[in-house]
Amino acid sequence: MATATKRSSGSSSSSRTRGFGKLILGLLLVVMIIGASVGATYYFLQKSGVLGMGFNAANAEYIEPPRPAVPLPAPIFAPLEPFTVTLRDERTTRVLYLAITLRLVDENSRQTITEYMPEVRDRVLRLLSVQNPTYIQTPEGRERLVQDLTDLLQRPYLPQPRGPEISAVLFTAFVVQ
Repeated sequence: MATATKRSSGSSSSSRTRGFGKLILGLLLVVMIIGASVGATYYFLQKSGVLGMGFNAANAEYIEPPRPAVPLPAPIFAPLEPFTVTLRDERTTRVLYLAITLRLVDENSRQTITEYMPEVRDRVLRLLSVQNPTYIQTPEGRERLVQDLTDLLQRPYLPQPRGPEISAVLFTAFVVQ
């Protein structure tokens, strides 16, 4: 009988060891699955850009962190000397005093405007002299004048193959008397 007890206690010890090994193997498998899940979640969140954002709990939304400011190029302006033009309509004669500054896209455009300044001023004077004094005092009239000046001044100046690129025509003085 003593031998029978020894056998049963020995098999009980080895079954405990096997059960303990299975438990450790199961825990190791669970830890590996959790690790893989966390790793995959981190990878996809980083890939989608969510990890670079902060969470605003008040609005329940993600906020992008501030990016370093990129220095913008300085604007290129070309001021024209003021224009004084007589405007006529059916009943009256009025005087238009207008100062214009051109905002240009690049340095080549500024050089073209500077080199061809007499022709630039001539084009502007010819356009201004045919304006209706009542119409150009309205917002629509001024906007139309800006568009006409932009189109006119962007045309090529011979012998140049292309004209300057103007991003804005700015009125720095505008008086009709």
